[in-house]
Amino acid sequence: MRIAYVINSVEGGGAALPVPAVTRVLADNGATVEVFALTRRDGRAVAAMREAGLRVYIREGGEKDHLAAVRWLDRELAAWRPDLIWTSLTRATLLGQLVGHRRGAPVVSWQHAAFLKPANRLLLRATQGLSALWIGDSHSVAALTGARLDVPPERLAVWPLFAADPDAPQARPWRPGEILRLGALGRLHPVKGYDVLVAALARLHAGGFCPQVPFEVSIAGAGDQQAPLEAALAEAGLANVRFTGFTERPRDYLAGLHLYLQPSRSEGLCIAAHEAMQAGLPTLVSAVGELPYSVRDGETGLVVPPGDPDALAQALVWLLSHPDRLAAMGAAGRARVLERFGRAAFAAAGAQVMARLPVTPASGPETVPRRSPARQTSGQSA
Repeated sequence: MRIAYVINSVEGGGAALPVPAVTRVLADNGATVEVFALTRRDGRAVAAMREAGLRVYIREGGEKDHLAAVRWLDRELAAWRPDLIWTSLTRATLLGQLVGHRRGAPVVSWQHAAFLKPANRLLLRATQGLSALWIGDSHSVAALTGARLDVPPERLAVWPLFAADPDAPQARPWRPGEILRLGALGRLHPVKGYDVLVAALARLHAGGFCPQVPFEVSIAGAGDQQAPLEAALAEAGLANVRFTGFTERPRDYLAGLHLYLQPSRSEGLCIAAHEAMQAGLPTLVSAVGELPYSVRDGETGLVVPPGDPDALAQALVWLLSHPDRLAAMGAAGRARVLERFGRAAFAAAGAQVMARLPVTPASGPETVPRRSPARQTSGQSA
C-alpha cells in the first residue's frame, strides 16, 4: 500500500511532530509512506522525519495560495500514484480531498484540534463525505469530530497520538533548598493561554503571595506573541518569568523542571503535557481536550477551567505551598501515562486503524518506482 501523507507544513511542533511515529506504524503494517508538505514554515520537523527514513517533499509557497498548492499537490501525487491519501489539519485535508476525488484515491483524515475556526468547520462539514475515514487524535476529539462534522460512527476511528517512552529522561524531584522550576512548552500562540498564566502570576505578585520556596517560570517556545507577553510581564513586575525560545531537545527541557504548566484555551490530545507526565512531572492543566481525562485532579496534578486566571492562581498557590507533594504526583502521572499510552497501545491502535483503511495492502514487490530528486521540478525533497 502506497500512502501519501499530506501535511500543512514541516513546522517544528503540532501535527508534524508525531509523523515519524505514525508512519513507522504504517510501515510496520505494510505501507510505503512519503510525506508531502504544502509549505515549509520553520522546517524544524524535517530533521526528525529524515532520521526516521522518510522522504519529504516540500512546496515552495505560502499559506494562502491555495490554488497553486492544490495544483502542486495534484502534480506530485499524479507522479507518485498513491493508493491512499492521508491528510492532517484543515488545509491539507481540503486540498487532499480535492486531489483524491480527482485521482480516484481514497482519503483518510486526521482531526487534531478541539477548536476549529467557524469557516473551517463549515468547509469540513460540507466535504466530510470525501474522506472515507476520519481519525481523532484522542477520544475527545473523535467525539467532537462526529458531532461537529456530522461524521457517522462507521467512518470514525481513534488513534491517540502519543506513544509513551519509558526510557525518556526523567525529572529529578525537588529538594529543599532548591529553586522550584516551573515550565511550559509550546508555540507562543493565544490558544496556549500564556497570557492567562501571566495574569495569574501577576495576581500572586500583586497580592503579596510569598511561597515557602523561591520559584521561577520558563516558557520554551517561539511565536509572534512573545512581544506582548513580555510587555505584560514587565507591566506586572514579574522578574522570575522568562522565555527560552524554541528548544531542539524538549525532553531534556522537561527533565529540568519540577512542575509543568499547560494553561491552554483549547487542545486536542496535547502531546507536550503528556510528555511532561512521561518525564515524571506533576501537571497543572486547563480542562480542554483530552487533558482532564489524562490528568487526575489532585492525584497526578491539578485541573482548572480554561481562560480563568483566578482559578489558575489559586492552583498555583496550592502547588507552590506544597512542594513536597510534587514528586509523588509526578510519579503517579508517569505511571498513568505509561499505562494509557505505552508503545504497545500506540502500535495496536495504529494497526486497528490500518485494518479499517479503504484499500487492501498490495502483495509482491512495488511496481511504481520511487522518484529521484531530479524529477521534482515543483517541490523539493528533504
